[in-house]
Amino acid sequence: MKIPQHVAIILDGNGRWAKAKGMPRNYGHIQGAKNVERICEDAYHMGIKYLTVYAFSTENWKRSQDEVDALMNLLRNYMKTCIKTAKKNHMRVRVIGDKTGLAPDIQESIANLERESADQDGLNFTIAINYGSRDEIRRAVQKIIADGIPADNITEDVISDYLDTAGIPDPDLLIRTSGELRLSNYLMWQLAYTEFYFTDVPWPDFDKQELMKAVEKYNQRDRRYGGVKDEPKEDA
Repeated sequence: MKIPQHVAIILDGNGRWAKAKGMPRNYGHIQGAKNVERICEDAYHMGIKYLTVYAFSTENWKRSQDEVDALMNLLRNYMKTCIKTAKKNHMRVRVIGDKTGLAPDIQESIANLERESADQDGLNFTIAINYGSRDEIRRAVQKIIADGIPADNITEDVISDYLDTAGIPDPDLLIRTSGELRLSNYLMWQLAYTEFYFTDVPWPDFDKQELMKAVEKYNQRDRRYGGVKDEPKEDA
């Protein structure tokens, strides 16, 4: 079986999963965070080299203040515990998104986590926090202009180098849990030729077996990157 080099996941369904169990939405987010750690280990042992998860979007600020506060506190705790996890599992962790929109203590924790895990040579784990693809592209354009790059010199490679994901290969496989069928402003530039896999399974229930199902479906796809597969030649 061919293992995708880079898997991106939209972590969806935490709140609905909790509600179905008669629990508050924050319980779902806590269990979802625990599942991130499990899937990181599973992905690494499967041979996946890059894993990128959508944890908090630029639009998530529109949720109730109580839920946003709970998510930020969960993020604070996760950033601290993730340092130990990264060392244990030889995992390099990076955070993409507009970090300036986060509280100063969270920014400091992110910088510390990225610094402490920078030399790890296992799974490359990227977390999208306060991330939106349109915002990412907007910020990239602003930086390109600020650096004075002439319009004629702006290539696709130049734009990629100014995105938050610079130096990270584009995803081979995108997984979205909990039955929604949209990108939700996630990695729109990077997903141009990515294979998509949607599942009704909510994120807290998404386990190694579900990840294997997604990879199996990926193996059934014919990736042509806009080209045409060679037709068999007819006998003369």
